[in-house]
Amino acid sequence: MSYRPLSYQVEIEALAQSYGLDYFPVQFEQVPPSFMMEVAVYGLPVRMPHWSFGVRYIYQLIQHRMGHSHIFEVVIPGNPGHAYLADTNRETENILVTAHVLGHADFSKNNLLFRRVQEQAGYHIVEQAANHAQRITEAIEQHGMEAVERVLDAAFALEQHIDIHQDLRRARYADLPAAPVSAPTADTAGFRDRFAHLPGSAAAPARAPTHAPIPPSPESDLLWFIAHYAPDLEGWERDILLAVREESFYFQPIFACQIMNEGWASYWHARLLREARFLPSELYVDAIKTHSDVVRPYAGEAQVSLQVNPYHLGFCLWEHIIEHHGMAAARRIMATEDDFGFVRNYLDEELARRLGLFQYTTRRRGREATVSDWDLDALKESLLAPKYHFGAPHVEVREMRRDGTLVLQQDHALDKRGLDVESARKVLEYMHSIWRRPVVLYSINGQGKEARIAVGE
Repeated sequence: MSYRPLSYQVEIEALAQSYGLDYFPVQFEQVPPSFMMEVAVYGLPVRMPHWSFGVRYIYQLIQHRMGHSHIFEVVIPGNPGHAYLADTNRETENILVTAHVLGHADFSKNNLLFRRVQEQAGYHIVEQAANHAQRITEAIEQHGMEAVERVLDAAFALEQHIDIHQDLRRARYADLPAAPVSAPTADTAGFRDRFAHLPGSAAAPARAPTHAPIPPSPESDLLWFIAHYAPDLEGWERDILLAVREESFYFQPIFACQIMNEGWASYWHARLLREARFLPSELYVDAIKTHSDVVRPYAGEAQVSLQVNPYHLGFCLWEHIIEHHGMAAARRIMATEDDFGFVRNYLDEELARRLGLFQYTTRRRGREATVSDWDLDALKESLLAPKYHFGAPHVEVREMRRDGTLVLQQDHALDKRGLDVESARKVLEYMHSIWRRPVVLYSINGQGKEARIAVGE
């Protein structure tokens, strides 16, 4: 691994700052392709060990060898930010990537969702994740691989089930007694005495004080709830759950703002390349060709694809916004929106038609397509559907019964997606292994019918 200035890095950074890009310092490092792939799969240079990352690595490796995946860089937001570039990149690729990374750095410093999470979780996520990994290693030495892996299985099965609207360092619920009954006033005491014991009535028994139910209201932060309320959880197990939750908080804005963030970085790398008078013409032309590959309309090689490339959609949306509303408005949008507001508020019919984004019906194994739905609102929701609730079903804790049974409910008002029953059962088994009491989930299945899934009864 090496750290040295990239070709034209100083000139590109000066140009970016002259156009108002505002970012924390970025450390660029060139690394071998194998390490680059590990960072892309783990999301961080060092992260706690788990078999699921190995599965993702194999998938990414196959995609790469089949020519469906070329990772130019991986960006880690923070102060400082980290950018890892494959040491096999060509010079022109690194020129484009340098400008692209600065767009990401500007976005992550100024977008409110990124800022809120980074201010809570800390800006040094690389070091924090390495510390988590070290603590997992120590737990394995003390408690054994099998015990630690059981907790990690449950934690990673629930890593998307956090509540970004809550604080990272949130306190336990207040243990509230039942609301006290106010004493009667002098004006009402006599009236109550007269009618307290009518014929045929018995005095109401005194009510013993009770405590507020747990949870007091539906709770969607499953990792936090289990870490603090699982009946027999040990301290080291709680630490693992909260470490995974902390890292999930860090990754959530990256997921929630992917279209905006990749589009913003793509817009700025294209603009900075156009203005980079210091680049030799042959490098400029080659870099622009690479830009065209990055922002092509669809991901994959199929002639007709329904998988929209977030780089392309975001890039075109930002160009559209800047053309119609100006850069100052674009920066306000960049600071305050996530992908939901970005797509819903700024993808208009003119742009959707120009980009060919409306829903298609395909024939002959996807080689022919005709537009089947011109509904703009339906189009927006189809683009955003995979992004709801961090990509996971919106499941809430509804009740912790006296016998310790954990009752979960999919919130159908917020999430109308049906569950894959077998996948849901596997997640409940992971939960049961650390909750150590029955776990019950009420939901709907893929056919829209009510489903009750229970483990441990």
